[in-house]
Amino acid sequence: MNAKALAAGVAIALSLAACATTTSPTGRTQYVGAVSQGQLEEMGLQAFSEAKTKTPLSKDARLTAEVGCVVAAITAQLSAPWNGVHWEYALFQSDETNAWALPGGRIGVYTGIFKVAKTQDELAAVLAHEIGHVVARHHEERITRQLYAQLGLGVAGDVLGARYGEGAQQTTGQVGGALLQGAFLLPNSRTQETEADVVGQDLMAKAGFNPEGAVLLWRNMAAANEARPPQWLSTHPDPASRLRELQARAAGLIPVMLSARKAGHTPRCQ
Repeated sequence: MNAKALAAGVAIALSLAACATTTSPTGRTQYVGAVSQGQLEEMGLQAFSEAKTKTPLSKDARLTAEVGCVVAAITAQLSAPWNGVHWEYALFQSDETNAWALPGGRIGVYTGIFKVAKTQDELAAVLAHEIGHVVARHHEERITRQLYAQLGLGVAGDVLGARYGEGAQQTTGQVGGALLQGAFLLPNSRTQETEADVVGQDLMAKAGFNPEGAVLLWRNMAAANEARPPQWLSTHPDPASRLRELQARAAGLIPVMLSARKAGHTPRCQ
């Protein structure tokens, strides 16, 4: 297989993606623009609606109220245009230890998250992190990168197929797909996870939650998920590195939390 042809296809994808760029909340360049904001919001609504049809809602009024309280406190700290979004949430009855937020302001939380988020500060760390993904336009970024990556592979496959036949074209798709997944798409996801940590921890401190809650949360998460793939094949940062970074940021955000509480932002969600 001609590796140069494959590399050329990937290069084409990257050059096309460069036509639409923006700057993330942490200052890195993002490739966006494959879908419109309206399309993103429609996709978020559709995914939210599907989740509600597939997974029953929790009947625990106390936990549902706690989620709503934390969501309200965090989203009140968002700046434009996110402060104009109507944030809707749902607590699903499921043992899955997970939560998510989608473009358009849809938030899903599974009751299993309370196995690791045992305080309001730890729950705030979960929700602020997920909202951070939306604020940082991570969904749009991943969709754009994936679409252009597929386009690049298609170009490379056509080149090799024309020269060496259908077998080479299929091999390009298989090997190239693995290459992009391991060296292009997954590393980007780890970058997004780290960025959502930064954005989320800042948001929770501004809302008056203790940023140390993020440290405790991910310590609980690491203990609950001891079996995990190697870091280079994971969509999440290495747990030890993540904890060190969260701890370092928490120390610097304590004054932000104290200032927020002095201004009247003292969440009482439990």
